[in-house]
Amino acid sequence: QVQLVESGGGSVQAGGSLRLSCAASGIRYSYYFMGWFRQAPGKEREGVAAIRTGDATTYYADSVKGRFTISRDNAKNTVYLQMNSLKPEDTATYYCAAGIVTMPLRPAQYNYWGQGTQVTVSS
Repeated sequence: QVQLVESGGGSVQAGGSLRLSCAASGIRYSYYFMGWFRQAPGKEREGVAAIRTGDATTYYADSVKGRFTISRDNAKNTVYLQMNSLKPEDTATYYCAAGIVTMPLRPAQYNYWGQGTQVTVSS
C-alpha cells in the first residue's frame, strides 16, 4: 500500500523559511517522480516543484524558482521542499504526490497523494 506522509508545515512571517518533508512507502521509489503541489482556498491545485528520484532532475514553477529547492534522500525514501524568502501568496495547503508522469508539474498525472500540510505566511 502506497503511503505519503508530509510534515514541516507551519506559520512564518514573510521572508522566512520552512522545510517540508514527504516520507514515501510502498512504492518503487527510484522509478517515480515526486512532486510538491499547493492549493489555496478557492484556487486550483498547482504544481510547485518535482523531482525525478532516479537522477534528481528537478522541475519548478516559475513562481518559486530561486526561492524553493526540492531534493530527495533515496536511502530514506524522503523528498524535501526547502522554501526560502516566503511570501504571503505562498500560503496554501501543500501536498506531496508520487507517480510515473510525463508532465511533472501537472497534478492530474499523479497517482498517489499525501494528506497535505498547511503553510501560512503572514505579511
